[in-house]
Amino acid sequence: MVKRRHSSFDCAPGCAVEAAISLIDGKWKCVILFHLLDGTARFNELRRRIPAATQRTLTNQLRELELDGLVERTVYAQVPPKVEYNLSELGRSMTPVLMTLKQWGDANIGRFAATPAAA
Repeated sequence: MVKRRHSSFDCAPGCAVEAAISLIDGKWKCVILFHLLDGTARFNELRRRIPAATQRTLTNQLRELELDGLVERTVYAQVPPKVEYNLSELGRSMTPVLMTLKQWGDANIGRFAATPAAA
């Protein structure tokens, strides 16, 4: 059975937020999008920038972002194969959202990076 990627929305208050979040709900999707704000990147470059993401997870998240129209994948016919990723126009429209998330994260990183106090 094929898993539905996105549900239909009832357009109640919060519907637009639910729809937007459904596109970026993967653990690394926002991070991938943020790194692609700098421009085109190859897969291994993204892997180096996001070392905590496994190769499989990064591949799956990139595929989903491509299917949702946020990322464009360009394959060059050469040996070895060359694949590049960049933001689509829709993906670039998320720039203000991603920058706001970064600013909020910068302001609150201490809440998340703190180590538990020794007992």
